[in-house]
Amino acid sequence: MARINDHYLKLKAGYLFPEIGRRVTEFTQANPEAKVIRLGIGDVTRPLAPAVLNAFHQAIDDLGTTENFAGYGPEQGYAWLSQVIIDKSYRPLGVDLTTDEMFISDGSKCDCANILDIFALDNVVAIGDPVYPVYNDTNVMVGRTGEADEKGYYKGIVYMPFTADNNFVPDLPKEKVDIIYLCYPNNPTGTVATKDELKRWVDYARANDAIIFFDAAYEAFITTPGIPHSIYEIDGAKECAIEFRSFSKTAGFTGVRCGLVVIPEQLSGTTTDGEKYSINKLWKRRVTTKFNGASYPVQRAAAAVYSDEGWQQTRETIDYYMENARIIREGLQAAGIDCYGGVDAPYIWLKTPEGMSSWDFFDKLLNECHVVGTPGSGFGPSGEGYFRLSAFGGRTNVETAVQRIRKTWGK
Repeated sequence: MARINDHYLKLKAGYLFPEIGRRVTEFTQANPEAKVIRLGIGDVTRPLAPAVLNAFHQAIDDLGTTENFAGYGPEQGYAWLSQVIIDKSYRPLGVDLTTDEMFISDGSKCDCANILDIFALDNVVAIGDPVYPVYNDTNVMVGRTGEADEKGYYKGIVYMPFTADNNFVPDLPKEKVDIIYLCYPNNPTGTVATKDELKRWVDYARANDAIIFFDAAYEAFITTPGIPHSIYEIDGAKECAIEFRSFSKTAGFTGVRCGLVVIPEQLSGTTTDGEKYSINKLWKRRVTTKFNGASYPVQRAAAAVYSDEGWQQTRETIDYYMENARIIREGLQAAGIDCYGGVDAPYIWLKTPEGMSSWDFFDKLLNECHVVGTPGSGFGPSGEGYFRLSAFGGRTNVETAVQRIRKTWGK
């Protein structure tokens, strides 16, 4: 009989969101008249920008003509898309890249998982806590870890707690690590890192021959001047960092699916014999073997995001979500609830009031305010006592949710 991958059995069986769904279903069945507002999951709600939609339609029409038909494209993405991203998104930051250093994909969630294919299992991995669960779970799936302890930490992973006490920027590992996951603007906390803070990590990675996996999925939401949008704004980062980006939240592509990975030519790892080898070449080999590329219409739509008209329309949607974030953040503060984020990211990370646990606050918010969010403990042990709200809802729902919260907390 075929053997399964037993490492999957180590995972906590999809606890967080199924449990949220169970509690919400139970509540709505008992209270069918209640209008529940969902500010939990990070899915977008606004439609695609008109310029992007037009490009999508035109690309589909291309597939209906012999002259413009597109079959298999380059597995690493069309050069015309990579070039427009370089010109419009990286070059203004002072970052020079080539199209050979960029790989277009069907989403950064897949990339963050698939990148592990090209790294040996004996690498020591450091992950933030709280954290986007994909980083943790995919390392468990590939067999890098032992079992989880009573806290939920897996043996074999170095966890880096970050809370209000360290300004949500974790301390450098005391032990040597080989791979470091960083996400800024951060999911779930909505906080950011300065250039000086990121430079500490780049300096550490270079000194220890480590590689940083830098998730910049929310960089388009940064509003504070001087906050880095890319790890490559830091001197030396091309020697030690891989960057992941996504169109999902930036342009509303959660259902369309498009992302990208940047792997500089000078980035290298070592073989078992200690020889240096190009990470870029390894990833290209992996992509050309296991992937047939994002679809032609999707890539045309993605390119239209960076047209003058498309970017203006996209920015309007981003601004809409960030206004939601302001309303949530200021409403919570007016209710006397400590919160973070919501300035440079579409997430608000709040400290649960009155010393409540994350799940107790979830239940109170659902039962008394009819509002759904995400318990911080679902993102890791250091998320206990915190809670995440998303700014991706409609304006009326956001305003109503804030009014209910303020009424419940008496301010």
